Amino acid sequence: MNKSVFITGAYNTKFGRLEDQTLYSLFAEAAKGAIEDAGIPVSDIDAVFVGNYSGGSFNNQEHLAPFGVNVLPELRHKPMYRTESACASGTSAIQMGMMALKSGMAKNVLVVGVEKMNSLDTRGTTEALAKASYWEKEGAKRYTFPGLFAEYAKGYMDRYGYTQEQVQEWMAAIASKAYEFGSKNPLAHMGKARSKEDILNLPEEKNPMIANPLRLHDCSLISDGAAAVVLSSAQPESGVEIAASSNATDYLDIVDGNRPNHFLEGASVAVKQALDEAGLTIDDIQVAEVHDCFTITELLIYSALGLTAPGKEYEALENRDVYEGGRCVVNPSGGLKSKGHPVGATGVSMHALLYKQLMGEAIGVAVPGAKAAIALNIGGSGATNMASVLKKV
Repeated sequence: MNKSVFITGAYNTKFGRLEDQTLYSLFAEAAKGAIEDAGIPVSDIDAVFVGNYSGGSFNNQEHLAPFGVNVLPELRHKPMYRTESACASGTSAIQMGMMALKSGMAKNVLVVGVEKMNSLDTRGTTEALAKASYWEKEGAKRYTFPGLFAEYAKGYMDRYGYTQEQVQEWMAAIASKAYEFGSKNPLAHMGKARSKEDILNLPEEKNPMIANPLRLHDCSLISDGAAAVVLSSAQPESGVEIAASSNATDYLDIVDGNRPNHFLEGASVAVKQALDEAGLTIDDIQVAEVHDCFTITELLIYSALGLTAPGKEYEALENRDVYEGGRCVVNPSGGLKSKGHPVGATGVSMHALLYKQLMGEAIGVAVPGAKAAIALNIGGSGATNMASVLKKV
């Protein structure tokens, strides 16, 4: 199974609180847009893979994959599958599509990631997302995902002796970077730039504590949206190869102490596996889209990527390595924090927007001359860790 896989088309809908859009309309827009971008007949698609976390909870719609026939009747009687890996559902669908291509089962596949989250109120959404935890030990005991990722922030401070004020300043810098990038992305959920100082000085009612030490502006957004890519085993004249894609799965829970809570071990393993498979190092990567579900997550991702040593993640901010013009621009789309986080769409969106970056068609902040990129998508509290290396060909 060593066949190459290429992205030949991609599409990303607007992300946000999309009251005029449904789960179905978002699916349709992304699917049709990606095939049009690929410039191939619909009939050339051999299979469809759909990443969707919880259409049942959000929209009373499980069994979503066959909706591909409603959108694209030309694909009637072709195989369609739905994958679920919490917030990594989108990259899970991409990896399933890659397996189909590498096995010879298909020559071209369509991958769609979609989530319509704002059909529920905040409490309902929080409860739906909590089902991606180890329910018996976490969700059922009232752990929310802000609470689970707050465990990383606490573990990080305990391990390295940092104060809460230091970590909150670094997290505010990450939020500010996300807002700055998102303000330049027309598809982003949140398009208003804010400085680090503005965030740190917000009154309590504007930036309340959600799960100590994480405040509102440390949390990603509840978003609606979809993204899609066309994958092919045939090399295009000009395109992007998914040179490697890895999946490092870890324990489902974080609260039992089976996983370290001061760094992202599974993410680090996934990144190393993908870079090794692609024959690259982090120094060969110019741009990354990563899973900043919370600002503490992005901070820890800097060491998982290999940009810093563990415990020295702040150096990536102080040296501006992850900013526009830096060593490896992280989340030029605005990331989950500003672009938005429609759960099932997130991983596909990372790949779609990195494809556009490498093709010289960046949506929002461009990274000129970028030849290689990495996507890091995390499901649960670090249980599913998927990394993809993309290369311009």
